[in-house]
Amino acid sequence: MSAFSSTPATAFLGQQILLSSSLETVALRVKAALASDPNAAILVFNDSDGRVIDLDLRGSDAEIVARLPADSEIEAESSPEAPRGPGRPKLGVVAREVTLLPRHWEWLSAQPGGASVVLRKLVEEARRQGSDADRRRQSQEAAYRFISAMAGNEAGFEEAARALFAGKQDDFSAAQVTWPEDIRRHAQLLAMAALAAS
Repeated sequence: MSAFSSTPATAFLGQQILLSSSLETVALRVKAALASDPNAAILVFNDSDGRVIDLDLRGSDAEIVARLPADSEIEAESSPEAPRGPGRPKLGVVAREVTLLPRHWEWLSAQPGGASVVLRKLVEEARRQGSDADRRRQSQEAAYRFISAMAGNEAGFEEAARALFAGKQDDFSAAQVTWPEDIRRHAQLLAMAALAAS
């Protein structure tokens, strides 16, 4: 199994789903579809973040698969570039600048283990507490990117976008009643975590 096969992806042929599967499987299916119809309008979406994935479909299946971005490369594209500097890169520790007020530095230096240990603990605790909010935000962003690309000109787009960010499931669904079925279903799937509490 390749490093990128776990990236969930969906290819749309016009307004219909061609295939939802791993990026590797989707890429090869897109290649076959374009071989049948070179003028086919196909978009491939990363189902994790709603972004369009550009595929280089030249060459053999093995060459196409070899050129696919790894999961880590896809994540890096959606994250700001982190400068490399001192730290312990082999352990995944990277040094960065932190700007705090003097009273914050005093408090940190008085804690057992020093500033780095305390900051790591604080970050981990914040991640645990914020995981639901993070999932909701990521779901909103993924669904919004997708509907912007596939339904930006559809009636009810603005209403759907407002409902998505307000967490209103019923309004989100109602705004999409005239949208093509596959676009509507995929938007609902991507928005599931964002609208789960509504």
